[in-house]
Amino acid sequence: MAERTDGTGAATTEATAAAATGAAMGAAPGPRPVGVRVAARGPAHDLRAVKVVLHREMLRFVNDRTRMASMLLQPVLWLFVMGTGLGSLVKNSIPGVDFRTFMYPGMISMTVIMTGMFSAGSIVWDREFGFLREMLVAPVSRGAIVVGKCLGGALVATGQGVVILAMAGLVGVPYAPSLMLTLLAEMFLAAFTITAFGVTLAARMRNMQTFFGLMQMAIMPMMFLSGAMFPLAGLPSWLHLLTVVNPMTYAVDPMRQAVFAHLDVAPQAEAVLNPGVRWGSFEVPVALEAGLVAALGAVLLGVAIAQFKRAD
Repeated sequence: MAERTDGTGAATTEATAAAATGAAMGAAPGPRPVGVRVAARGPAHDLRAVKVVLHREMLRFVNDRTRMASMLLQPVLWLFVMGTGLGSLVKNSIPGVDFRTFMYPGMISMTVIMTGMFSAGSIVWDREFGFLREMLVAPVSRGAIVVGKCLGGALVATGQGVVILAMAGLVGVPYAPSLMLTLLAEMFLAAFTITAFGVTLAARMRNMQTFFGLMQMAIMPMMFLSGAMFPLAGLPSWLHLLTVVNPMTYAVDPMRQAVFAHLDVAPQAEAVLNPGVRWGSFEVPVALEAGLVAALGAVLLGVAIAQFKRAD
């Protein structure tokens, strides 16, 4: 039976008109039509939409074990293979510190960033298979869909980072509760920002190949220039400038400072491995770094919502 919806959200059916015509002609009344009511738009309705999109992102990730394993393999290889190899080269210049301990915050960042970007890329899959169009025509705001995507990607990326967090003891990082909670909060902040960045990129993409190419072009320079794999002390001025303008630097450095605050490291080694970020002679505090990452995440979320509103 075909249905039509009026402007107030209450649905009428063709059976209504047929029943009225039959009554006018003296025929026996037929079955009464069943009314369909569409929920009114509002903050509570959008909040339910955010919850549904977030839940879908979590289910998609949990059911994709291949993706979970592949996302973990790369940072583990970097940490235990590359870290061990590079550590043997620089062990005389940083006595008393395992180079893998230095790389550990960087590998957490890499895990979170890669997972967040892949979560954002699911938008392109949804567009290719037509599911995104179904979400866009649903009676919910497009902003709610974007917020759900970003929160879902951030939670998935943070969950993946927790697995790397569980390996802390293997590289000499203590399982101090305050350190674990600090790293969790910083991981979620970085994950939300990078997922918002990914959603901004993916909002207008038509195929996955283009998105992957653009993602690699954007992510790899940001990772290499963030201090995740080498110390930021003693860099040439041009390279130091690139690290300072790289937003990922302000996501990696707070994690490294949190880790080194719980280690007993000689001042000379800490000056080399954990110099912090400097704007000239001003050392950027961790709170300001976190604020910059949060502000960037808010801006990217706004841009992603604007992009989504323009998408067809």
